[in-house]
Amino acid sequence: MIRTENLNKIFQTEEVETTALNSVNINVKAGEFVAIMGPSGCGKSTLLNIIGLLDNPSNGEFYFDGQEIASFKERQRTNLRKGNIGFVFQSFNLIDELNVFENVEMPLVYLKMSAKERKERVQKVLERMQIGHRSKHFPQQLSGGQQQRVAIARAVVANPKLILADEPTGNLDSKNGAEVMNLLRQLNEEGTTIVMVTHSAEHAEYAHRTINLFDGHVVTEKTNYEIPIAEEV
Repeated sequence: MIRTENLNKIFQTEEVETTALNSVNINVKAGEFVAIMGPSGCGKSTLLNIIGLLDNPSNGEFYFDGQEIASFKERQRTNLRKGNIGFVFQSFNLIDELNVFENVEMPLVYLKMSAKERKERVQKVLERMQIGHRSKHFPQQLSGGQQQRVAIARAVVANPKLILADEPTGNLDSKNGAEVMNLLRQLNEEGTTIVMVTHSAEHAEYAHRTINLFDGHVVTEKTNYEIPIAEEV
């Protein structure tokens, strides 16, 4: 599903040039759960942003479902992102002015889905995330664990092929963190590909593989446990 070849990302200002990613080669197959680890500033979030089509690499090749997209323009990236990729962030990134239902509904609005289908999908995913009883509440009225459940509901409501999770348990206590990890594992077991950035070695063990970055390089890869992987389309 995802493949990079000699992927580089360089950030430049008038005075400084910073190499965030240096010849990164990774391969994530459909159905995998992959964790990316490494110290702060090693390029984890930069890599996730490129995989999520939020940014372009400086050079190198990047394939999504067999299509080379490193040189895509913003509109092309946006169109490919819709319905294919869901995001879960450490800070939840919910819209304070919208209630839970409206936050989760937002990706379906962008997909121009009918109001009836939007309502059915949102209600179903909120019940699955055990947050349906808070559908009319606003983010600031929820606990951190509840907000992350809403964020996961928003990420999966459009049935994306890929979920990208950037430190999804970073603002949660251990109990809520474990619950979120179990939700992600369940989604993966049902066929959703997941790539997760984490500082937690414990939570990385939920993934099939762990990729370690250091100074923009892939330094090690470790298989945590084997599972049957779906063939790539």
